[in-house]
Amino acid sequence: YYTAPDGSCWRAYEYVGGVESFQSASSPEVFGEVGRAFGHFQMQLADYDASCLCETIPNFHNTPSRYADLEEAIARNAAGRAGAAAKEIEFVRAHREVCSYITDRIKSGLLPLRVTHNDTKLNNILIDKATGKPICVIDLDTVMPGSVLFDFGDAIRFGASSAAEDETKLSLVSMREDMFEAFAAGFISGLDGSLTDAEILELPMGALVITLETGIR
Repeated sequence: YYTAPDGSCWRAYEYVGGVESFQSASSPEVFGEVGRAFGHFQMQLADYDASCLCETIPNFHNTPSRYADLEEAIARNAAGRAGAAAKEIEFVRAHREVCSYITDRIKSGLLPLRVTHNDTKLNNILIDKATGKPICVIDLDTVMPGSVLFDFGDAIRFGASSAAEDETKLSLVSMREDMFEAFAAGFISGLDGSLTDAEILELPMGALVITLETGIR
């Protein structure tokens, strides 16, 4: 890195040419390759002590904390919109117990603490234009301690959806099972046996919890 005269720091990266990124997967095959790339990223860091890392964004995937923030915002109702969001608030409150699903299992030791990317959207993978294969994972500013369920869940939330993140016509939004299956197969393959049996069994809950968390945010 370089420290400029004004005290600001700049970091240089190797330029990766001949690549592109996508906002959505064109096929299960593409999404499966993305899953393999994110799984490989996790596998490479499987023996790294995640407790050595700091939280670059405190409570980023602390879903119970996100829920507490929501209740505080509802009580404050600073923008006067709580009434208009009554149905959404009721939905979240009905699923409150889901919020602590992952964090409780990390605390109990059922799910190990790992180095996680925490923003595993499709557009954070660079794809080779010539081969259509993933080259590397980018956007590493959110890398911090977490659960593999965070990375799996966020990827499914984004990539297996039938619509864009900001789609307002909810009838168009569903989960594409073929995309889910393709990503899961690629992700587990990329991890190359580094997951525990408990983590593999719990992966689908990552999609549920992270989708709920994003809605809360």
